[in-house]
Amino acid sequence: MLNLAIFLLIVALAFAVLGFTGIAASFAGVAKILFVVFLVLFLISAVTGSIRRPS
Repeated sequence: MLNLAIFLLIVALAFAVLGFTGIAASFAGVAKILFVVFLVLFLISAVTGSIRRPS
């Protein structure tokens, strides 16, 4: 998922350089949403992994 977010960000930058600002903004928005989802899932995984791990 993080790979997809980075890929979409790179594509958005390429579109912005080429002048397609509307498409670039939508790609950047999707990349931001995916990055936030990745962070939330990572934090949930880290917390549950530390709770389940026997001491």
